[in-house]
Amino acid sequence: MKYMLLIYSEENAWTESEREDCYAESVQLTHQLQANGQYLGAAPLQPVATATSVRIRNGKRLVTDGPFAETREQLGGYFLINARDLNEAINIAGRLPTAHKGTIEIRPIIELEEQAYAG
Repeated sequence: MKYMLLIYSEENAWTESEREDCYAESVQLTHQLQANGQYLGAAPLQPVATATSVRIRNGKRLVTDGPFAETREQLGGYFLINARDLNEAINIAGRLPTAHKGTIEIRPIIELEEQAYAG
């Protein structure tokens, strides 16, 4: 089953050195997951200040700068993995270095048939 591991943390909680260590540790985990056939993709996101949110209300498009919700922790990146079950996904999420300072949200992916996107 595919799981999305959404990585949340406070942007200013990391020193530059800690951020570099986090990236290096994440790359090591990526190689381990890839060797196990579990890695599907991952990427850190640009700072929340670069975000744009889109909403449709009463038939009108509203575009605003920034993320949708005001919270202390922001979505900072993701891992897309294959795992046997939720327990295995939890174990992998616990290996992400960001779990020490932030939160990893685990969401199962709904797998749609390719034809659904072919239009």
